[in-house]
Amino acid sequence: MNKHFFYIFLLSLLLTSCVPTQDLIYLQNKENTANTAVNEIKNKPYRLQTNDVLSISIKAIDSKLVQIFTNPTNQDQTSSSNDVLYFNGYTVDDHGNIRMPILGEINVLGFTVEETRKKIEERLLSDYFKKEAEIFVTVKLAGFRYTVNGEVTNPGSKILYQERVSIMEAIANSGDINITGDRKDVKIMRQFPHGTEIYSIDLTDSKALQSPYFYLQPNDYVYIKPLKQKSWGTGKTGVESLGTIITILSLATTTFLLLKN
Repeated sequence: MNKHFFYIFLLSLLLTSCVPTQDLIYLQNKENTANTAVNEIKNKPYRLQTNDVLSISIKAIDSKLVQIFTNPTNQDQTSSSNDVLYFNGYTVDDHGNIRMPILGEINVLGFTVEETRKKIEERLLSDYFKKEAEIFVTVKLAGFRYTVNGEVTNPGSKILYQERVSIMEAIANSGDINITGDRKDVKIMRQFPHGTEIYSIDLTDSKALQSPYFYLQPNDYVYIKPLKQKSWGTGKTGVESLGTIITILSLATTTFLLLKN
């Protein structure tokens, strides 16, 4: 009976200390449906916040008319380093304003990038230029910034130069989630004028594609918490767990024999 109990205990310890395969596979069809419906993802447009940096380009038929708005960021397209964007872009200050030549301070807090473009264009046409000048305004965020921390290979802040970034892309750019990371409860911390809100998304379920948080927003903070197996320290796989258990049993046996003698 003691031997049977020991073997059952050893087997249960081995099984509970391993990370199940179902906890490692992304976007599983957990409802076992034949066809997965493709639904439109509700991705709300990003609204500008303080400390955002904008890249603003203003062009006209006669380039001399808008030369005062030209900065090194617009002139040299190869100079797209973070330093150039930080020093030559337009930063949203604590009052929600950006400060531009001639136009002065423009409030952009809570506006989308497209709304900001229209606001600048309307201001230029109403006060400084005629329609015949063919003013062309482009407004973009100076990089999509986000942070991934926790159980990933390369945690830290990243900047991507694209309009949209999904949470899968963000994690892939951080070297993927470690085997001890919890893919079922990925936390997303998002800043709003009224404060920080925290969301959760299960990346092992294909329904994550329909989540409004599948696509990140600039300045999002993604946290991958560890699984219980990591705190137990018994190993991530069956082989590692078995090796750990054998080591513990060998140590216990050696200690017992030494005390007996």
